[in-house]
Order: sequence, then C-alpha cells, then structure tokens
Amino acid sequence: MGSFSLWHWLILLIVIVVPVIFIFRKPPAGPNRFGGLAQPMGFGQAIGSYFKNYVTFRGRASRSEFWYSALFLSLVAIALLVVDRSQTLNRIWSLATFLPWIAVAARRLHDVNRSGWHQLLWFLFPIGTIAVLVWYCRAPTADHARETVFA
Repeated sequence: MGSFSLWHWLILLIVIVVPVIFIFRKPPAGPNRFGGLAQPMGFGQAIGSYFKNYVTFRGRASRSEFWYSALFLSLVAIALLVVDRSQTLNRIWSLATFLPWIAVAARRLHDVNRSGWHQLLWFLFPIGTIAVLVWYCRAPTADHARETVFA
C-alpha cells in the first residue's frame, strides 16, 4: 500500500514532466512570428476589440486587452449571478463568450511569441496552470523593427 505503482509514475510523468518540457523550451529567436506589436488599450477599447475579434486566432493581444476582457467577463458573470440565481443566464453568457476567450488567450500567448496551443497546459495542474498565468502576465516580445531601434 505504501509503494508507488507504475500508474503513479505515469501520472507524475504526465502532470510534472510534460509541462516542464514545454515551459522551459525557449520561444524562437528573432522577430515575433505572430505580427506587429499589439497596442495597449483602455477598458472600453479592450472590450470593443474583444468582441470585434470574436474568433480571430491570428495576431497579438496586449496585456491590457486580455486582462480588461477578463475583468469585463467576470463582472458580467457576477451581475448575471445576482440577477438570476438559477444560473441559466450565466450559462448562456459562458457559452457565448467561450470561443472569444480562447481566441484572446491565444492572441495573448502570441504576444509573448508562444503558440496558442500552449494554453492547453492550463489543464496540467499545478505546474502548467502557473506557467500559463505567468505567460499571460509577461511583457510582450518586441518585433524586429523595434529591437533595432532600441538596440
């Protein structure tokens, strides 16, 4: 009962080793491959951009666009929970904003020169979740033109 079985080792391998491989792999060197630098936005601009780029997975999203969108979605979800205790409206809101949230998260990862597929690491708790959160908070990687100006 006190020994580790093969299944325990496989679970540890999947939950710890696999995310670590993706986390410590450096993004490609050189200019950001996902386009030009994303511009910082105010709250209203970020919400407008969030819904304008409803399922656009190309390009980059600035930190302000990502975090203001997260704040907006959370505030609306809380308001819907207060209004409708049965959570029907909240479920409809969650379904309506699921794909745009995946898209803005992918664009945010593009801003730090990571593939949008890296957000799947979120499911490998706790290491993958922490890594994705850190990437969401990181400053954007500059494009090649900007690097030559400031170098």
